[in-house]
Amino acid sequence: MSALDLPLIWAGLIALAVLMYVLLDGFDLGIGILFPFSRSAADRDVMMNTVAPVWDGNETWLILGGGGLLAAFPTAYAVLMPALYLPVLLMLVALILRGVAFEFRFRARRRGRAFWTVMFWAGSTFAAFGQGLILGGFLQGVRVSADGARFAGGAFDWLSPYTLLVACGLVAGYALLGATWLMMKTERDLHGDARRWTWGAGALVGLLLLAVSVATLFVHPTIAERWGVKPAGIDFGQLAVLSPIPLLGLAGMIVVALGVRSGSHRLPFAGALMLFLSGYLGLGVGFAPYTVPYALSYRETAAPDNALGLMLVGTVIALPLILGYTAWVYWVFRGKVTEEAGYHH
Repeated sequence: MSALDLPLIWAGLIALAVLMYVLLDGFDLGIGILFPFSRSAADRDVMMNTVAPVWDGNETWLILGGGGLLAAFPTAYAVLMPALYLPVLLMLVALILRGVAFEFRFRARRRGRAFWTVMFWAGSTFAAFGQGLILGGFLQGVRVSADGARFAGGAFDWLSPYTLLVACGLVAGYALLGATWLMMKTERDLHGDARRWTWGAGALVGLLLLAVSVATLFVHPTIAERWGVKPAGIDFGQLAVLSPIPLLGLAGMIVVALGVRSGSHRLPFAGALMLFLSGYLGLGVGFAPYTVPYALSYRETAAPDNALGLMLVGTVIALPLILGYTAWVYWVFRGKVTEEAGYHH
């Protein structure tokens, strides 16, 4: 194990877990966000049934990411959690509410079902909004004590116009993922509604993505310099090296638009995934190698190598199983979901 760069491996594993969570749980959060726009309770049933076999498994990646941060980078966890307690609490409470609403809505009677429908929307929307606040608070930087071991800021340092903008952008992005997922998984009127939602969410995501991208260049000088935007001017050579990342996002938007126009059922979802991957890579370029932006790197916050090595042994066994099971579930439940499909235990 000593020949391996264990801190780097664990940084990569956590980055992978976060990416998988955003891509997989993003679309089922997006379905909840879209609930108010559906025509009927029957349509909402179908929307929920498209994710019923996979939604709780998708959250495995959140556990791996959060648990991995605690175990592999304990100093980063100790600094970040106090800095982001309130948005993290909002996200967790919303995810719990969403999970309860998912189960109770199918069993409730008429009045109770209306209540749990609203709760499912609220849980999905506020979970996405909380994640956006966490992301924005992370990107704008965290104040650290002189010894690098503690958070040195206030309880509301994370709250700013920038974090609110990022949160709105993530809610819109998840709505786009949800709409394109429904295009792939539904038929008839609901499929047509999903097409319209994709147009609307896509336009909103385009505007918010542009706003967030520009704002991010000003939120911290480190990010601007990484992208070649310096006080002396723009370094076009450095910008050209990184240009494939935004071009991937642009290609994703084009794929979404062309897929919707051509009537494709799968291309819009693929385009939305490309768009999210582009954004994820772009953000990574901005703050790497920091686990506590812009104060502590992943090497400074990593656990001892013997602990990282021991955990890696278990991860090497568990991660292929998780990936295999995830792929198998999506394969088994591939295809369209109709009103006749039910949610059963």
